[in-house]
Amino acid sequence: MNSVLITNLIWVLAVVVDLAIRIAAVIIIPRERKPSAAMAWLLAVFLIPYVGVIFFLLLGSSKLPRKRREKQSEINALIATGSAHLRTVSDQTDWPPWLSSVAVLNQNLGAVPMVAGNAAHLIADYDQSIAEMADEINTATAFVHVEFYIVSFDATTKGFFAALEAAVARGVIVRLLLDHVASVRTSGHKETLAELQRIGVRWSYMLPVQPLRGKYQRPDLRNHRKLVVVDGRVAFMGSQNLIDRSYNSPKNIKRGLKWQELMTRVTGPVVSGINVIFLSDWFSETDELIRNEHVPAEQVSPTGSDDALDCQVVPSGPGFEGENNLRLFLSLLHSAQKRAIITSPYFVPDEAMMYAITSACQRGLDVQLFVSEIGDQGPVFHAQRSYYAELLRAGVRIFMYPPPFILHAKHLSIDDSVAVIGSSNMDIRSFSLDLEISLLVHGASFVAQMRQTEAGYRAISRELTLEQWSKQPLRSTVLDGLARLTSGLQ
Repeated sequence: MNSVLITNLIWVLAVVVDLAIRIAAVIIIPRERKPSAAMAWLLAVFLIPYVGVIFFLLLGSSKLPRKRREKQSEINALIATGSAHLRTVSDQTDWPPWLSSVAVLNQNLGAVPMVAGNAAHLIADYDQSIAEMADEINTATAFVHVEFYIVSFDATTKGFFAALEAAVARGVIVRLLLDHVASVRTSGHKETLAELQRIGVRWSYMLPVQPLRGKYQRPDLRNHRKLVVVDGRVAFMGSQNLIDRSYNSPKNIKRGLKWQELMTRVTGPVVSGINVIFLSDWFSETDELIRNEHVPAEQVSPTGSDDALDCQVVPSGPGFEGENNLRLFLSLLHSAQKRAIITSPYFVPDEAMMYAITSACQRGLDVQLFVSEIGDQGPVFHAQRSYYAELLRAGVRIFMYPPPFILHAKHLSIDDSVAVIGSSNMDIRSFSLDLEISLLVHGASFVAQMRQTEAGYRAISRELTLEQWSKQPLRSTVLDGLARLTSGLQ
């Protein structure tokens, strides 16, 4: 065959394939996908057709595999069953008028009701939170449940692991869940697993990416939850992972980076709900349905204090139909009457979140945002910066937490009596791709603690002004814009 003809046929075939890819992308990609995400994927496919298609096939679906979705339906039923005996709040006379509907929303989404009679205190000191968790584990008599995005056996966590070992030696059942991808890529992971094996902890990876073992899903779907439950009577949850505050990363150590976290210690009937989330994740990963390590809420003594808190656990992730955490944050921002103070290390909001925040400013509310002045993840950091000008123009006060610290705490306070703390960032990843856990709290005493924490942030942070931000170099503005375009890829 004539070589010119062959060349022409190859070119015609390439054009036809390219056109077919583009037509298929326009038909397939927008289905059941947010416009921003669809536009980002279409842009990738149109600019780099073959590479874009490969990435879309790998990362384009935020759904868990079919078998895991079927199991998730069982898990959601487990959460509902495990929460069926939770005592609902009996006295709502001191609630803001809008809070009842928010609690109903959360229960419809995550199956866990609001419960009364709880106590909680915040722990902002990194080492202290690990020490308090270890102290509680040292009192365990029945079971200890540990779940973290990242787990590492190092100098900082040595006391925690020692408490686990002592608990196992006493005959206490200790179970531990750790995210596969996040922990495997952490320095010293093999030593961590060896230590867990040595001391007799029952452990499992979460969302493992092990295709040769038949375990595979979109590789960036992660379980981002952080929690500890001891005997069903006390729990810890928040933003902190079980690792040194440098994350033992040579890059972080070279830069002198240190993570600043916020955890909360919780007692009361709501601990039962937090425990149910662990048990459901354990079942999801091991197929083991544990019933004798569930303590019903009515068996957990409520606090008799006048400052008793109403609390509600809100699980979220790709196994739920709705973006539970996003809906929670939106409902609170739209309901706020005085102020909304947001702390998030990775702040990449979608359109609905931006409208809620800027509308709160336009309604005359005091809206503040705490973020880190420096970042540890370049693309996310630049995408986050792309929103600053719009937020500042709307009237949001932005406070930059100083280096070498990464402000990794994740919380939201509304008016004077409502707050949320947990593992969820205010970004598209936490809303759609990561399994998260949030705790909605009603109680002026708890919000007062959070106000003290926020005041501490404010005292050492630099407030960003629109005038300062307008002097950003063009190079930074271009990088920020490009990162924002790709932030919708989900």
